Amino acid sequence: MDVWSSLMDGFSTALTPLNLMYAMIGVILGTAVGVLPGLGPAMTVALLLPVTYALEPTSAFIMFAGIYYGGMYGGSTTSILLNTPGESSSVVTAIEGNKMAKAGRAAQALATAAIGSFVAGTIGTTLLAVCAPIVVKFAVSLGSPSYFAIMMLALLAVTAVLGKSRLRGFASLGLGLAIGLVGLDSVTGQSRLTFGIPLLSDGLDIVVVAVAIFAVGEALWVAAHLRRTPLHIIPVGRPWMGKKDWQRSWKPWLRGTVFGFPFGALPAGGAEIPTFLSYVTEKRLSKHPEEFGHGAIEGVAGPEAANNAAAAGTLTPMLALGLPTNATAAVMLAAFTSYGIQPGPQLFSSQGPLVWALIASLFIGNLLLLLINLPLAPLWAKLLQLPRPYLYAGILFFATLGAYSVNLQAFDLVILLVLGALGFMTRRFGLPVLPLILGVILGPRLEGQLRKTLQLSAGDPAGLFSEPIAVGIYVIIGIILAWPLVLKLIRRNRPAKASLLPANSGAADYSD
Repeated sequence: MDVWSSLMDGFSTALTPLNLMYAMIGVILGTAVGVLPGLGPAMTVALLLPVTYALEPTSAFIMFAGIYYGGMYGGSTTSILLNTPGESSSVVTAIEGNKMAKAGRAAQALATAAIGSFVAGTIGTTLLAVCAPIVVKFAVSLGSPSYFAIMMLALLAVTAVLGKSRLRGFASLGLGLAIGLVGLDSVTGQSRLTFGIPLLSDGLDIVVVAVAIFAVGEALWVAAHLRRTPLHIIPVGRPWMGKKDWQRSWKPWLRGTVFGFPFGALPAGGAEIPTFLSYVTEKRLSKHPEEFGHGAIEGVAGPEAANNAAAAGTLTPMLALGLPTNATAAVMLAAFTSYGIQPGPQLFSSQGPLVWALIASLFIGNLLLLLINLPLAPLWAKLLQLPRPYLYAGILFFATLGAYSVNLQAFDLVILLVLGALGFMTRRFGLPVLPLILGVILGPRLEGQLRKTLQLSAGDPAGLFSEPIAVGIYVIIGIILAWPLVLKLIRRNRPAKASLLPANSGAADYSD
């Protein structure tokens, strides 16, 4: 009852005309900046942070909530329309969303992303208000062995089910893990794969890698085929989701929410793993698995819901522990400290009115985002009617701008070009892109958790199996790896069905 009364007090603060106006400004600004290719929510919030300095803390954070969700939706828009994810958690949305856009279903992809974001954001924010103490207690109880096992499951599950060849999937994963190794060793401080270039010591920024592999790789691929394929304008299609689209989307929305919130609330979770797992799950459960890789709406609905549920879950450790789990939460943490407020266990008691107003404004910003952007989905989709040379020239411009703005280093543009060429080669040789990106994101985290585990066990590999959750996950990994072999043995030992008619019997075939 204390939770609900505190939340009602938060709504009474957030629903004042002035704060409602700030929430709307935040949503509009967040979407407008977030829709620029290469700029994700973290970059959007960072760019708009100075705008809030003149406001008092409560109004500033209400505006921040609008910017946060607006930036999230803007990132999914560029992923779907331009195949240019502004952050790592939008990578999965780009896979099926961009295929839908190219098939003339951009408006449907944007609509299912917007509604899925609203559903998952609303449920996630409710869970944030109700379950924060329980989730935080569980998250803190997990040790390095469990985190390592979870990341191994994510790597193997995604790599095993994507693409026509497992060998190509693991080759792509190896490339991603190698890129993730670039920089200084976190324990010894020794340089790895830096080739004597000091600017590589901090490693490669994931935004630069994602923009290069997706946007630049796609632009180079299109440029290489422009002379061979006739120029055509991509149709916008119907401006709204049909009955079949709704039927295929609502279950992925709910399943994505179930994946997203717990992982977002984990101190080492984030939005990447649940979006990947959501995609894998939807492909397994779909009645139309053949559409995956060609524009399956479930592949947009599930991961986008997981992304936004994780965004709400991310605020749980940030507010309750002062522990940001992604770049956007880190920027918001910086905003708190700039006002002299320290997130942590004492925040709800020392700054209760502000925190509950922030949580209430997440509900409001989520609703405003839906009301403002859902009617705009067909308008955003018309961006695809631009001729391809002009469209991809704009993509390259904004991709370059987004990559440069990450660190303000011209060297990042060289990295963008080199990795863009790698993105082109993955398309040329049929390597799935997703395992590569996943390897870049999870590789350093995986190594960190492995080292912590082995340090705690004095180098004994048995330490990897020291937690029940880790053991359970390894059993699942074993099943995933062994299942294709078991299936092959079953098919080999199954007696062949006798043909009803002998070959060359001369029987007439009356089938249509």
